[in-house]
Amino acid sequence: MGSSDPYGRAIRDHYLGERDAPLVDRDGAASREHPIEAFYFGNVTGDGETQQWVDSWLDGPLLDVGAGVGSEALYWQDRFETIAIDISDHLVETMRDRGVEEAVQADMFALRESFERDRFRSVHAKGTQIELAGSMQGLRRFLGDLDAITTPNATAVLDCHDPEHHGAGELLGYRSDPTPGLAHRVFHSEYEGDVGETLLFRLFSPDRLREATTGTGWEVTEIRRSDDGYHYRVALTTV
Repeated sequence: MGSSDPYGRAIRDHYLGERDAPLVDRDGAASREHPIEAFYFGNVTGDGETQQWVDSWLDGPLLDVGAGVGSEALYWQDRFETIAIDISDHLVETMRDRGVEEAVQADMFALRESFERDRFRSVHAKGTQIELAGSMQGLRRFLGDLDAITTPNATAVLDCHDPEHHGAGELLGYRSDPTPGLAHRVFHSEYEGDVGETLLFRLFSPDRLREATTGTGWEVTEIRRSDDGYHYRVALTTV
């Protein structure tokens, strides 16, 4: 992504102190101002209960997928080898400016093209980016790619929304689905008149995620829900 990446450009401008306009996520007439500071620039420490749970599942070498501005990568790289990837050139540049030692521009849905087999011991994907897999088949393909680039006895922590929880219907761009355990979100980002591509997210319930792991080399080991109920993290281990 480059000049047509309003999402990444707005976050980079925010980091540089040059942002004079909001980053807006929009679905038709519905919109929200993207909370850049709150979402990306918090100080990550090992003190919180949720962070301690995430840490307990991860080890190096670690692949941090969709790493944004690298807040988690900065925390982990002091503990073990961490490679942080994002598809946005603006965000990769920002990670490097912030001190992320190994920040790489890469597509999370083409991992085999970027990394050799058995490269990582753990994978972390925060921000519900795995929902951009778009379908159950896409999710299986992504999990298969993770299996290819991780070692035996690997672990992964992924971030998801549960469409079976009533609160999920309030998410921007939410679309219900007649299939139990599935839903969609559709929206795009706008910044300073620059309109990003429309994104299609596929939401999976924990049971649908378990179903998707079949034959991928992974199994769901633990589910941890946030206070709102519809947001959850899943710990996976290889079988």
